[in-house]
Amino acid sequence: MKAFVCSKFGSTDFLQLREVEKPIPKDKEVLVKIKATTVTIGDTIIRNGKHPDSKFYTVMLHVAFGFRKLRKSILGMELAGVVESIGKDVTRFKPGDHVFGSTFSIGFAAHAEYKCFPENGMLVLKPDNITFDKAATIPGGGMTALGVLRKANLKNGSTNQSDKLKVLINGASGAVGSSAVQLAKYFGAEVTGVCSGANLELVKSLGADKVIDYTKVDFTENGEKYDVVFDAVHKLDSSKAKKSLKDSGKYFDVLKDTSDKEKVEDLIFLKELIEAGKLKAVIDRHFPFDQIPEAHTYVEKGHKKGNVVIDVV
Repeated sequence: MKAFVCSKFGSTDFLQLREVEKPIPKDKEVLVKIKATTVTIGDTIIRNGKHPDSKFYTVMLHVAFGFRKLRKSILGMELAGVVESIGKDVTRFKPGDHVFGSTFSIGFAAHAEYKCFPENGMLVLKPDNITFDKAATIPGGGMTALGVLRKANLKNGSTNQSDKLKVLINGASGAVGSSAVQLAKYFGAEVTGVCSGANLELVKSLGADKVIDYTKVDFTENGEKYDVVFDAVHKLDSSKAKKSLKDSGKYFDVLKDTSDKEKVEDLIFLKELIEAGKLKAVIDRHFPFDQIPEAHTYVEKGHKKGNVVIDVV
């Protein structure tokens, strides 16, 4: 099968399209023929081998993924596709099932034509009301946003305006931020989204009650106080942003406060929200499979809205 192999840390020059061995499912595994995947900012950080926060986190990145080269050389953290075959002991899936899932906890490798999952892994049936490309964008941003908002104790809240938590999401038009806006609204919060002027209408369409163009207004200076401030793009001065919190308010950063462990129950929850029309995918653009390096370059510019999709088939 074809796959993009990252031969060593560094530039996109080290992303190479190669023929590699097609995986064979073990007794309790499922083989998925990948229809669509994504390139995320996480893929670019790992490929570069440099964490944007500090030298300490860069060292920890290499502890996790390798020092001179990646231990797992095929990147890609989320996908959607069709079950091609199953191991003899699998009962949860059958060949032909349309599925989507996260490869984050099983060594990535979604930038390929096929991927094996454990039967009890982060893989669920795809909602019938969305296409493969849209389904592929949900696991990463959706579960990251969900994990942070649960840490913030957002739950299905009161519809009484005076009881609503005030939540500000910085980077509200990105992959994580666009999911966070929708989820926070679902949980009953009053949501303020911060983004560029070009994306104000998009963020409004996702349900934000208020939007702030960061190129014109510094929310940390406008006097508003929030129960939750969530930096979904890791670009805020945290000490300054925390001044916008109420006395009991909480601050979260996407690179520091995400959940340590993925749960299939969370992916099922997101699927149910999609089926109910409460959560939708946001796609910036598509790249063909052989242009994954170009997709990395685009994502690294830091201006995408929503997700960048790779059409594998």
